[in-house]
Amino acid sequence: MRLFSSRATCWLSSLRVPHPSASLRSNAVRWNSSFSADQFAQLASRQSSRHQIYQSLSTDPYVNLSIEHFLLEHAPADSNILFLYINRPCVVIGRNQNPWLETNLRVLHNDRGTAEHGIHSYNDTEDALYVRRRSGGGAVFHDEGNLNYSVISPRPTFTRNKHAEMVVRALHRVGATTTSVNDRHDIVMSLDEGQSQPRKISGSAFKLTRHRALHHGTCLLDSPNINSLGSFLRSLARDYIKAKGVESVRSPVANVSSVFADASIPFGIQDVIANIMSEFAELYQTNPDAVRRAQRAYVHDAELYAGDDWVVGAVGEAQGYEEPEIKKGIDELRSLEWKYTQTPQFIFSTYPVEEDPRERPALPSSLPPSTRVFLRLKHGAILESHISVSSDSSVGSEQAARLQEALKGRKLHEIRPTHWKEILYEQLGAEEDAATIEELAKFIATKLGWV
Repeated sequence: MRLFSSRATCWLSSLRVPHPSASLRSNAVRWNSSFSADQFAQLASRQSSRHQIYQSLSTDPYVNLSIEHFLLEHAPADSNILFLYINRPCVVIGRNQNPWLETNLRVLHNDRGTAEHGIHSYNDTEDALYVRRRSGGGAVFHDEGNLNYSVISPRPTFTRNKHAEMVVRALHRVGATTTSVNDRHDIVMSLDEGQSQPRKISGSAFKLTRHRALHHGTCLLDSPNINSLGSFLRSLARDYIKAKGVESVRSPVANVSSVFADASIPFGIQDVIANIMSEFAELYQTNPDAVRRAQRAYVHDAELYAGDDWVVGAVGEAQGYEEPEIKKGIDELRSLEWKYTQTPQFIFSTYPVEEDPRERPALPSSLPPSTRVFLRLKHGAILESHISVSSDSSVGSEQAARLQEALKGRKLHEIRPTHWKEILYEQLGAEEDAATIEELAKFIATKLGWV
C-alpha cells in the first residue's frame, strides 16, 4: 500500500471485513490508491464498492470459478461486477450435468486416479481438465484462445440478454460486426451474407440468488483447438446413457479471429478485453479513471486500485489460495465428490429398456451376443445393475444377481479397470472363460471413460 499524509481522506475503516482476522491497516491513504493482493476480499466486500472490474492473471479454472463465486456471495447487493479470465484447456460442465455423457473422460486428465497409480496432480499434467461449475447450462471447452466473461449484478435489473449484448457491442468495436445475440442468449457470428448458418462463438450460463444475478459466458476468440473440440466433448457412452438433468445442445462454432484472417491489423484478445471493460463501464456509469486503471492492470502483478465507489485490478492465485473462503471453494470444485456425485440419476444400458428404447450399437465381436450390461445410478453410485454373459437365461439371472450384490452402492468413478476385472472374475469366473471376462471389463471401462 502507498502511504500519504494524514490530511488525506481515509476510507479504509468503512470496509466490511468478512473474516475477523482480516483487517486492513488503518493508515491514511488518498483516493485512487493501489493496494496489495491480500486486500482483495476486504475491498470487494466493502459496502461502497458499487463498481468492480477484475482481470485474472491465473489460468486455473478452479481458482477463477471460486473467485467468481466469492464475488457473487460477498460483494455488496447493489454492486455491478465484471470479471474476465482465460483458463488453461479444460471441459467445464453445468452443475446438473453428467460427465459420462457430456465429456470424453478418456482424453481428459484422469483425476479419478492417485499418484500411487502413476497419475499425478493436475498441476503436473498438460492434459485438459474436467471441471463442474456451480451454475447451470451446458458443457463448454476452454483454452488460451477462449475468453470468459462474468457479470454479477442486482437481480431486479438483470435480463438474460443484457450482458451478451454488451459483449456484442465490444466485438463490433474491434470489427466483428456480424456478431449478434440469438434467441437462446448465445452470441453467434455470420461468416457470409446469410448463405450459411451463423456460427456460435459464445454460450452463457446463469446463477440467480435472492438478491444477485450471475451471468457468465465463453467467447471463442482465437482457440487453437477449434477443429478438435468434439474430441473433448464427444462421449463414448452417449449411445448407452439416458440421463436426467441438462443435456448440452450441439452447435457449429467458429473463432472470432477467423473474420480477421485478411485484415491488415492483427486481431488481439486484449483489445477485446479492453472494449468489454469500456462497454461495461458505459452500461453501469463507472468512473472513467477506474476503467483506465482496469484496462492496464493486466500488465502488472496482482495489484488493485480503489476509489470511493470502485475497485479494479488484476487478481489471481494469491487471492485464490490465501483467502479462506475462496480456498474453500477451490477445494470443493476439485473434490471428486463435487465432480462425480453431484451427477443426476441416469442409466447405462447396452440394450433397449422402457426408459430408453433406442436401438443400441452392436456389441464388439469379442463378446457373446447374449452379453447384457445395465446400470442405474444416482449421485454417481450404483443403485441397480444387470450384468450377464450367459445365453442360458437362468444362469444369466444368477450372474446378474451376484454382480448386483457386488456392485450395489459402489461409486462409479471409484471403479477402475482393474476393479472391473476383479469383480467380473470373482462373480463370473466359474462359468465364463478368461478372455470373455477380460473383453467385458475392457468394454465397460472404455465406455465409462477409462483409457
